[in-house]
Amino acid sequence: MAKGNHKKIRGRPHNLLEHYQPIDGVVDEMVDVSGNPRPVWKDFIEALEELGPEKLAQRFARADQYLRDAGVYYRVYDKAGANEREWPLAHVPLLIEEQEWAAISAGLVQRAELFEETIADIYGPNRLVENGILPPGLIAASPEYLRPVVGTRPASGHFLHFCAFELGRGPDGRWWVLGDRTQAPSGAGFALENRVATTRALSDIYGEMHVHRLAGFFRRFRDALNGMAKDSAGRVAILTPGPLNETYYEHAYIARYLGIMLLEGEDLTVSGGRLMVRTVSGLMPVSVLWRRLDAAFADPLELRPDSQIGTPGLVEAIRRGAVSTVNALGSGLMETRALLAFLPKISRELRNEELLLPSVATWWCGRDAERDHVLANLDRMVIGPALSTRLAFEDDDCTRLGSALVAGERAELIARI
Repeated sequence: MAKGNHKKIRGRPHNLLEHYQPIDGVVDEMVDVSGNPRPVWKDFIEALEELGPEKLAQRFARADQYLRDAGVYYRVYDKAGANEREWPLAHVPLLIEEQEWAAISAGLVQRAELFEETIADIYGPNRLVENGILPPGLIAASPEYLRPVVGTRPASGHFLHFCAFELGRGPDGRWWVLGDRTQAPSGAGFALENRVATTRALSDIYGEMHVHRLAGFFRRFRDALNGMAKDSAGRVAILTPGPLNETYYEHAYIARYLGIMLLEGEDLTVSGGRLMVRTVSGLMPVSVLWRRLDAAFADPLELRPDSQIGTPGLVEAIRRGAVSTVNALGSGLMETRALLAFLPKISRELRNEELLLPSVATWWCGRDAERDHVLANLDRMVIGPALSTRLAFEDDDCTRLGSALVAGERAELIARI
């Protein structure tokens, strides 16, 4: 949550932090090394203090009640099976000062534009591989590299329309990108529900602090989706794997919020090279499909034949330019962990720029020099699968030991932390 102009609200002492204990060795977002509130937090803490413990508890309970009434949940799959969990709400939001937020935004915009150019090259002229910037074996081996769409230019003119990024702050206060989400990013709907809940609890405080609103983002994105529909009769829809998906609540919520259809693969068919939705009035054209399922499952004819949630013929409709997918099929390739090792060089090659927001230091061990460096510094490395799209700290295959090193094109990715 970005904060605008600073404004003195109240001047009471910060009793709220009297028993607050930062974690040793970890940079605290709210207080400095002396335990005093950072400037961006000062007014907010004073406002909470002014409410007092009883009213503050009532406010937070109001936010929790809203989420329960709205039925917000997240489905979790584990050894015990599937179960639905209430969405956990952080009652105290993360505050980011306006100037710092502008710097983060600039870095993420640069990164998104770089990803767009990179994915367009990989599925197009492939100059990055030809010029030795990217190793061909790494790209070809990735399960996210979809050969059926090679050479296909998206009807919208863009591969990426909606991206998400995992961020973390280093000990020196600098922001780092921990991971990228370009396949079918989730979380926007939950972020909106979080904001609605906390605004109900703290609306007066938010109003005084000039908090950036989220409604404008969703409005502009809805307009962008509608603008991609070249045929005025073409519909815009969200493609969901179905109610059993862990984030299905979000799919339904965003569809309702934006006023667009929510469809499953079996609701669609391809007729005459066009994507159509089955309705009580017959087949109707769909021009824009915001997919919330992994690309490989989108078409059992040309991608994963075992998929039961896709639409046969969808890839052919995309080739003909009859439908735009958000994001384009194959764009999940940019989540591949090993690509972090090559992003700085790609940025210099394609944009003649250095990355404004750095990634976690990464080495791909398919080359001798990088592998030798990793072996010489093994005690400071985390080793994991090069083709994984999970974050290093959430991947069960990651290890601190060197025994998992594999040479050649099957090499492991090394990330230093």
